[in-house]
Amino acid sequence: MLRRTPNVKPTSVIKSLFFVLRLAAAWFLAVLLVSLMWAELPLLGRLEWPIVLLGMATMALVVAGALSHLGRVRLIAGRVDKAVLSNRQRRQVEIPFEAGEAFDLLEAAVRELPRVEQVEAARDSLQLRAKVGRPDTYGEHPLGRWNPLLWFGIPRNQIQATVTPGDDSGSVTLICEPESPAWSDWFLVDDGTNFENAEAITRAISRRVAGHRRGEKAAAAQTATEKELAVARLSLLHAQVEPHFLYNTLASAQLLAGSDPPRAEEMLGHLIQYLRHSLPRTEEELSTLGQELERAVAYLEILRIRMGPRLAVHVDVPESLRATPLPPMMLQTLVENAIKHGLEPRTAGGMVWIRARRSDGTVAVTVADDGEGFNAKSSGTGIGLKNVRERLRLVFGGDAALAVVANFPAGVAATITVPAANEGVRSHV
Repeated sequence: MLRRTPNVKPTSVIKSLFFVLRLAAAWFLAVLLVSLMWAELPLLGRLEWPIVLLGMATMALVVAGALSHLGRVRLIAGRVDKAVLSNRQRRQVEIPFEAGEAFDLLEAAVRELPRVEQVEAARDSLQLRAKVGRPDTYGEHPLGRWNPLLWFGIPRNQIQATVTPGDDSGSVTLICEPESPAWSDWFLVDDGTNFENAEAITRAISRRVAGHRRGEKAAAAQTATEKELAVARLSLLHAQVEPHFLYNTLASAQLLAGSDPPRAEEMLGHLIQYLRHSLPRTEEELSTLGQELERAVAYLEILRIRMGPRLAVHVDVPESLRATPLPPMMLQTLVENAIKHGLEPRTAGGMVWIRARRSDGTVAVTVADDGEGFNAKSSGTGIGLKNVRERLRLVFGGDAALAVVANFPAGVAATITVPAANEGVRSHV
């Protein structure tokens, strides 16, 4: 049976050997310097064996500590190279958020580190500093203070991070290093703790960015669902030409056919025009103010024949504004509200105005009446107006609005404000 041996690259062995020799050489020079100073001492300088034993013990402990560091780094990183062996780790992390948001994300990731302390965050300058207590990786060292790799004592690591603003993004420069001068790297090891800190912060940032992306996808999915609901409501509005209106109109046309055929023919013509514009669309597309106005006028002309002098209509929509994008059935909803809740409850009837004006890149379309106004008896459920506002938000975002106010001296005025024809829209519904 063949036994599989670990795949150890020659370059990894060479780098490991060089790392151990570098530490050993640095400590050898330090021991040599101490021995020279020892030799200059009176009386004690004649005794060579204490310094020889101390030197040999020191070198043995240094080599053992270096090998221990190599083993732990290999265990953490899965490899051994100059980058992972270094006590000082540098990372460049790109965060696809605005610099301020990227800094908040970085600060939260640093504060999550175990043993973190003294976090200093300067949000205006996008700089962050922190101290991180170094864990007892292997518990209490057997030799305690006599371990040469602890003689200079580095109880903590430190973190320095800076966010550089970019185009809708932030670039984080992250440095994790011991709380000691750079020269100490020739004598001391950090047992891979700074590599761990750098990787932990990078992972935390990645996790938070992924969470943010999931939130965006969930919000987009919710918006898509809302859009589908709005489209479904719109299709229902298209399909459900109100039965009572249709039946009453046909009944009125039937009566007029015997007594006043020309008016019956006129009513049927308006009904055909109304139905033509009320059929469901094959695509999710916007209508125009002109098309919606034709539907609304056909509806009002039918009611004028039925209501007689009780209904007056005034339309003031310039030809230049009739190409303004408008969601289907929106104008019709306001007109029906004016009739049902404003004029029908009144014995004397009244007038309906449809008016459009352009100002500062927007078009305001107003449907007003001089009927009952905000009367508890004539007011509806408000579902129609709620749907109008929802569809305006889905189509135009914050660039459109619906305002409903009292008309003077009586009645209600509802105004839809939308971008002009050359301003564009967010989507098509």
